[in-house]
Amino acid sequence: MPGSDLALLTDAAREAGRIAARYFERGAERWDKPAGAGPVTEADLAVNGMLSAELRGARPDYGWLSEESEDGAARTSREHVFIIDPIDGTRSFIEGSRAWAHALSVVKDGKVTAAVVYLPLLDKLYAAEAGGGATLNGAPLTVSRRTEPSQATLLAARPALEPRHWKPGGAPPFRREHRPSLAYRLSLVAEGRFDAMLTLRPTWEWDVAAGDLILREAGATITDRRGNPLLFNNRHPQLDGVAAAGPALHGVLMDNLA
Repeated sequence: MPGSDLALLTDAAREAGRIAARYFERGAERWDKPAGAGPVTEADLAVNGMLSAELRGARPDYGWLSEESEDGAARTSREHVFIIDPIDGTRSFIEGSRAWAHALSVVKDGKVTAAVVYLPLLDKLYAAEAGGGATLNGAPLTVSRRTEPSQATLLAARPALEPRHWKPGGAPPFRREHRPSLAYRLSLVAEGRFDAMLTLRPTWEWDVAAGDLILREAGATITDRRGNPLLFNNRHPQLDGVAAAGPALHGVLMDNLA
C-alpha cells in the first residue's frame, strides 16, 4: 500500500539534498535560460530528473509542473499535480550561499495538500499536510502573533516598499529584511522568525505552492496582493504577487496596499 504524499515528498526532498550538495561542493556548470528567465545549473537539472522519476513513478496519475520541465496543458485536467522547484534560489547556489531550498508540493483541485521545503546545507526541513499542522525538523510551527507594524519585520525586496504601491502615507513602518529563496522566506514566516512576507511581482507557482500550505498550517493568512486566496495548477502558472503574515498583520498589509 503506498505511503502518504507527505512521506513521499520528504524522502524525495532528502535525496534531492544529497544530489545538490554534491554539485555544490565541487561546483556546477551554469548557463542562462532563454528570454531572460534567469540562470540554471546542472544541479537543477539533475535534481529535477530524479524528482520526476521518483515522484511520477510513485504517482503516475498525478500531473507535473516544475520550473525545470517543459510545461503542457495536460496537468490541468488532473485531480492531483506535483508542483516542484528543484532548487529555489539558484543564484544563491551559484554564489556559494547555503540559503537555497528544494520546494515540493502536491496540489488537489487547486489547493496544496502536502508540502516540503528543505534546505539541506542548513539542515532545515519544513513540512505540512492539510489538516495536520506544520513542522520544522518535526517540531510544530506557529506564526508570529505581532499586530503592530512598527514592531514587526517584513521579508520583502526594497522595491515592494516604494510609495507607488501603497495608499497615501506610504508603507506601514515595518523593519525590512530579505532572503534570496522565496520558499525559504515563506517558511521563515511560518516559523515565526519573521512576521510577514510580501512580493508584488507576478510570481511562479513553483516558488509559492509548498510555502502556501506550510504557512496556512502554521496559522498564517496567505493571499495574492489583492487579498484573493491562492489557487494552483493554473494554465498560466503565475500568481498576482503574494502577501503572507499572521491574520492581524495581513490585514494591515491589505488595508494599506494601493
